[in-house]
Formats: sequence, structure tokens, C-alpha cells
Amino acid sequence: MHPIAFQFGPFTVHWYGVMMALAFSAGLWTASRRGQRDNVAPEKIIDLGPWLIVGTIVGARTLYVITFWNDQFAGRPIAEIFKVWRGGLVFYGGLLGATLAGVIYVRLKKLPLWKVADIVSPSIALGYVFGRVGCLLNGCCYGRECHLPWAIRFPEGHETHPLGMPATPVHPTEIYDSLLNLGLYAGLAWLYRRKKFDGQVFSAYLVCYALLRSFVEMFRGDYPQYQRYLGGWATPAQLVSIGILAAGLLLLWMLPRQMQESR
Repeated sequence: MHPIAFQFGPFTVHWYGVMMALAFSAGLWTASRRGQRDNVAPEKIIDLGPWLIVGTIVGARTLYVITFWNDQFAGRPIAEIFKVWRGGLVFYGGLLGATLAGVIYVRLKKLPLWKVADIVSPSIALGYVFGRVGCLLNGCCYGRECHLPWAIRFPEGHETHPLGMPATPVHPTEIYDSLLNLGLYAGLAWLYRRKKFDGQVFSAYLVCYALLRSFVEMFRGDYPQYQRYLGGWATPAQLVSIGILAAGLLLLWMLPRQMQESR
């Protein structure tokens, strides 16, 4: 865990912020190249970037603050809400915020909605890879106790390593997420070149990400007990994943039928 990348005078640069910058950069670059296959100019995708960045950060931070209000924000200065460089972003909130911002941009520019959604979907998975590395360096989103050979230990002062006590080995859930989403990126990039209808890649992303996220959540150890539901078996992200999975399956059923009717 190394939260601080470097310091430049009074300014501190955190690894979490560096990884988020890399996530957006890699995502936009790969999406701009991919868009040419669907005759969407690279500059249109690059121009979409600021919309997605703002939508992602606002949505992700808003859901994080709502989720962890009692633990981290209640009774503290309101400025704490805006310190995103310390970490504290919820991916599903970012996905919803970016989706809303993307829809607004596409409508304003009169671009084909589902084509653009397919273009950016693999890149979302790629950006997530960098984002979870940022989580690992920041020490958040960690796993529950684990004694397997690949378990990791955080330094003293972390929630899993109290001062003067031995560290608790935990599942490297951040690495699980990164590796699975790297595979998802490769799979979606493959599917993009073979898709049968517009919106197929985006729909597949929703389905696959919901399943992968629900799997990794089984090993998470950073949720307080009051945020575990269904007798302690389900996390908030797993509950949201049910809706995301349903949305993806609905789109996979609906979009090809709309395409056939429009012919």
C-alpha cells in the first residue's frame, strides 16, 4: 500500500489519482481507435471524454458518500465530501453517472447511441483494471481474511493491521477484479469485431460485469456488518448487480428484435 506517489512542494499526488488518470487515458485512446470501425470519428470519442469523466466522478462519489455517510462523513466538515483524491468512489455510481452523461452528449451531437455504447464498453473494462490497481495502492476495497499462498498483508495502521498487532492476511480482491476485467476487456474487444447488432457489446458488458463483480464481492472484507444483507450474504454491490444483470439481459433480448422490426 503506497497512497502517495510523490510530493511537489505543497502539492501531494496520490497513486489513486494517477491510476484514475491512466484509466481514463487508456479507455479513451482505445475507444477512439475502435470507433473508426463504426465510422465514428476519433475526435467525437475524445470529445466525449470530459463528459464521461465528470459523470463518472460525480456519480461514483455521490454513491460512496451515501453508502458510507454514517462511517466517514456524518459530523465532519462538508469539505470531506469533495476529497476524491484520497479514494472513495463506487464503481456502479460512476457507471450510472457516466451513462447519463454519455446519453446527453450523444443526443446533443446526434450520434448513434448504441454504436457509441458498443465502442466504449470494452474500454470501460480496461479502465477498471487501472482503477482497481489504484484501490490496492490506496488500501481500500480489500478482502476478508485469507490464508492462501497469494494472500496479501497491508502495512501497520491499515484496518487489517492495527498498531502493535500482527497483520491479518486478506484476499487480494483488487487484483482479482483487475485480472478478471482484463479478461473481460479482451473478450469484449473480440466480440466487438463480430457483433450482430448495435448494443450487443454494451449489453454483454453489463451481464458479464455484474456476474464478475458479484463473484469478487464474495471475498470482500471491508464492508461493515450493517451493509451486509440477506443474513450477511449480500453486499450492496451484489444487490445492484442484480439490476445491472437484468438490464443487460433485457437489452440482449430487446435490441435485436428492434433491429429486425426496423428493416
